[in-house]
Amino acid sequence: MATSGRSTLLSSNSTGHNSTLENQNPEDEDGQNLWSSILSEVSTHSRSKLPSGKNVLVMGEVGSGKTTLVAKLQGVEEYMKGRGLEYLYFSVHDDDIDDQTRCNAWVLDGDLYHKGLQGVAVPVEAVGDSLLLITLDMSRPWNALDSLQKWAAVAREHIDKLRVTPETLRELEHRLVKQFQEYVEPGSEEGAPQRRSEEEESVLLPLGENTLTHNLGIPMVVVCTKCDAISTLEKEHDYRDEHLDFIQSHIRRFCLQYGASLLYTSVKEMKNLDVLYKYLVHRLYSFPFHCPAQVVERDAVFIPSGWDNEKKIAILHENFQTLKADDNFEEVIVKPPVRKFVHEKEIQAEDDQVFLVKLQSLLAKQPPVTAGRPGDPTSRAPSGSPRTSNRSAAANVANAMPQAAGQTSEGVLANFFNSLLTKKAGAGGPGTPAGGNNTPGTVRKSGSKLGLSDVQAELDRISSRETDGEPSNDTPADGQDT
Repeated sequence: MATSGRSTLLSSNSTGHNSTLENQNPEDEDGQNLWSSILSEVSTHSRSKLPSGKNVLVMGEVGSGKTTLVAKLQGVEEYMKGRGLEYLYFSVHDDDIDDQTRCNAWVLDGDLYHKGLQGVAVPVEAVGDSLLLITLDMSRPWNALDSLQKWAAVAREHIDKLRVTPETLRELEHRLVKQFQEYVEPGSEEGAPQRRSEEEESVLLPLGENTLTHNLGIPMVVVCTKCDAISTLEKEHDYRDEHLDFIQSHIRRFCLQYGASLLYTSVKEMKNLDVLYKYLVHRLYSFPFHCPAQVVERDAVFIPSGWDNEKKIAILHENFQTLKADDNFEEVIVKPPVRKFVHEKEIQAEDDQVFLVKLQSLLAKQPPVTAGRPGDPTSRAPSGSPRTSNRSAAANVANAMPQAAGQTSEGVLANFFNSLLTKKAGAGGPGTPAGGNNTPGTVRKSGSKLGLSDVQAELDRISSRETDGEPSNDTPADGQDT
């Protein structure tokens, strides 16, 4: 309003003095011309002031790097992520007119529950001053197409709910078509013309069959984030160049349908962030832009709106060896299987003393095993075959050892049996050969030691014979092999 008022004032002043200019002297005429030039300069400067209220609406999946990307454009290192709808901004400065403004950046939550908050970022009166930016996580390329179609549908639903007048919507759609058709690749010279000349404007190439078939009326930019993960895809998931070209071709087809631009970025390696900033400012504020398209570097692709077409996309298909251009995206770019980690229940070890006390109580509950005492009839070997009785006695000793170990030490038992063997081996009486097989206390031919009951019975027999005065030198122990 201020600009138009000044223009009217300038025109009325100039017409009002037309009749008197002829009668003025040259000095007055020069002063009047100077005054008019000053007013004209002020009026032009006010008209060229950077507009405010431009908006960038950022959409994408959870964890795709939306907030991090905008924070880098803003130049902020430390930031806090919010929920629902985040507001950030980045500064725009025009050196020619020495003016600056802020471009609003709204980051929509990746949860579709919050999609209704788009009305705050892009109200109906700001549709013509808005730009849609969709982020794709290149560390998870198997979600690329589904994510693009999902967020484009969310944006289309929001625009339909705004109920923009048909005239305004047609004007916005026509503006996108015209921008796409008028695009000219910047030349190698600095300051190459960005737009076609007046003679060339009348001759515009028609759009392709699959170009701008889904015209939203607002510019769209697709930004592939985390492109430094491409090397990880090659190492861990065996991605080859044809897989990367296959992904790029499908994304470029989508961008062609919506007239969108495409950028591959990496915040970690600071790749293509400056190109993204310059391109956003160019689309929103009509700043000159001189960056050409880039399709050679696989992790730094840049395709501005209006450059791409079906023939250029078909160049990628020439490198396919095992794939076809029309293959289903989900069947080729398959999500790798998730490695399931089995979380075993952690068992806490008991204290040693607690464990030993429990073990002692369990041992105490077991029935005691008698080891045979003098005069106990159960301690003597049963009648029958000598070999059978000796084997059963040896088994009794093996069963009785754990209980005996709790009552006496192992060294005492060893000394006891060794003393028996030593005495019998050196006390051979008349008629008994030294070291003979009939010596009591010796080892049987089977290699097993005497049973505890046999030793006790032998001790009882020896003590009874010594009491009666009989020699104890020629009778073998019970159950001994001869």
